[in-house]
Amino acid sequence: MPSTALEILRTVYGYPEFRARQAEIIAQLVEGGDALAIMPTGGGKSLCYQIPALLRAGTGVVVSPLIALMQDQVSALHQLGLRAAFLNSSLSAAEARAVELRLLGGGLDLLYVAPERLLQERTLALLVQVARGGGIALFAIDEAHCVSQWGHDFRPDYLQLAQLAARFPQVPRLACTATADERTRAEILSNLRLQAGRVFISGFDRPNIRYRVAPKDQAQQQLLDFLRREHAGEAGIVYCLSRKKTEQTAAALAGKGLPALPYHAGLDAAVRRRHQERFLREDGLVVCATIAFGMGIDKPNVRFVAHLDLPKSIEGYYQETGRAGRDGLPADAWLLYGLQDVVLLRGLIEQGEGDEAQRRRNRQQLDTMLGYCEDTGCRRQALLAHFGEILPEPCGNCDNCLDPPASWDATVAAQKALSCVARTGQRFGVQHLVDVLRGTASERVRSLGHAGLSVFGIGLELEPAGWRAVFRQLLARRLLDLDPAGFGGLCLTAAARPVLSGDQRLRLRQDAPAAKGRVRSARGLEALRAEWAAAPPRARALPASRPATPLPQGETRLESDGEPDPAALDLFQRLRALRRRLAEEQGVPPYVIFHDRVLAALAGRRPANAEELLQVSGVGQAKLERYGAAFLEEIRSAGA
Repeated sequence: MPSTALEILRTVYGYPEFRARQAEIIAQLVEGGDALAIMPTGGGKSLCYQIPALLRAGTGVVVSPLIALMQDQVSALHQLGLRAAFLNSSLSAAEARAVELRLLGGGLDLLYVAPERLLQERTLALLVQVARGGGIALFAIDEAHCVSQWGHDFRPDYLQLAQLAARFPQVPRLACTATADERTRAEILSNLRLQAGRVFISGFDRPNIRYRVAPKDQAQQQLLDFLRREHAGEAGIVYCLSRKKTEQTAAALAGKGLPALPYHAGLDAAVRRRHQERFLREDGLVVCATIAFGMGIDKPNVRFVAHLDLPKSIEGYYQETGRAGRDGLPADAWLLYGLQDVVLLRGLIEQGEGDEAQRRRNRQQLDTMLGYCEDTGCRRQALLAHFGEILPEPCGNCDNCLDPPASWDATVAAQKALSCVARTGQRFGVQHLVDVLRGTASERVRSLGHAGLSVFGIGLELEPAGWRAVFRQLLARRLLDLDPAGFGGLCLTAAARPVLSGDQRLRLRQDAPAAKGRVRSARGLEALRAEWAAAPPRARALPASRPATPLPQGETRLESDGEPDPAALDLFQRLRALRRRLAEEQGVPPYVIFHDRVLAALAGRRPANAEELLQVSGVGQAKLERYGAAFLEEIRSAGA
């Protein structure tokens, strides 16, 4: 094994240089110090504990909440020639004992263990025995935001991980996550007893993800149009609020010829495992899921994450959208939302468990999420600002930057809407209020006497959808609130008074027709992949004022005179087919062999021998020995 971190990076992993603050984090752990690392999804967190585990004596113990994914994580390490295993409830007693014996004998570089398994007294006693002989290199606590009791992914077992500090005081610990605002970072440090460690924040920006938000209007049809227009044949995740909706959405997509599967906690464990394995191993599969799906998903070529319902918090939204585009190629974060989402989520908050302080926190998170959706400025600036990161210039890669929304003087419309809420008693929902404003004398409107109110029929200038947009934005701006009784009615807030009195004018966002988004050219996905794999800046659409982030070395242009090279694109597809065959033979996901961007580099550079193959970023010594001959032969045959 090489003796320095950089040598391991180049020889084992095949990368030429470290990214962001990886080298600093690795040095901190190698020297025996603790650390908290906040890095964006796909930013290379795993290297920050894998490489120190290889440099220090003993085994690196990785705490992960994802039993279903440990096997793939370990398989990926085997592809690199590393000695790795997992210890969780999926193993038989004999299999678990075999892993324990390897650990006791010093035969593992890395051991992945679920928190509930690690916290069993038997497992802790085993680790104490190993540690006495200097056999534990470090503890890595992945998805560390799960320790936050205020967070979207709180796991009670994570709170118990604080005892690692007491039981193993000489073993360095790394907590890492992609999702942690200032409050969550403080909770992680306190709850895991990491106050003496260093905090490394590498930024939250994912410039290859395009953030887009649109009002709901026949959500399933909007989703179908989006997938057919922009992501046909590509893998992605569709998040829904309810289990029933995941099944309905998956069935609707499948009925239109799109391969889609549901995933939620109510499905049988074997079904969930089968659907997750298919998603990891197949190209072009869509999973329609609740938030029970996705944490730790390593599949790099997820091209989109769609939300058919409003997420409960910015933190959850960021975590979920971060599962797209881990390979650095273009990806979409596409969100639909409506006023009914707010009513439903607020009702769940008021009826949920927890004390008033937690409900207040949950309301604040929901309000912030709604405010993000209604924001007319750069989405990325708003998202990063929530995590304390300032983006000096608009990103140029979100819907508001690419197609700035129009606004209109909605003062009079707002006065009518607010007056209607007041005149009807501050306890009715949007549909009833719209009926009153539009002069729709429904049976309910007549029975309540609302057809005789002064506000009846004063809103004919807007269609029902227009009034729903007005009410939604008044709620987002806190001029309206939901009825405390929890029945979905609207009531006025103190902020409504100056608008009603005419002392304050109000401009609102002008909802556009159903968002068309960007339409890919006939060149197709392969050309897009080639374009991005080849481009010196990571996001061509970004304005020149933003600093460009170069791609890893070894990636070359697959274009000729600005147009895609047909021969290179054909080779790219042939290499993908070869990768798929090799993956099927071994029963592993294709991406653990090589990522798409490695294949794009191979197709562009056409290495002729092992030495040239090693110059491609992402090709290490073990993968050269395992796959080099097959890929070189495919490249040679394509040129024959």
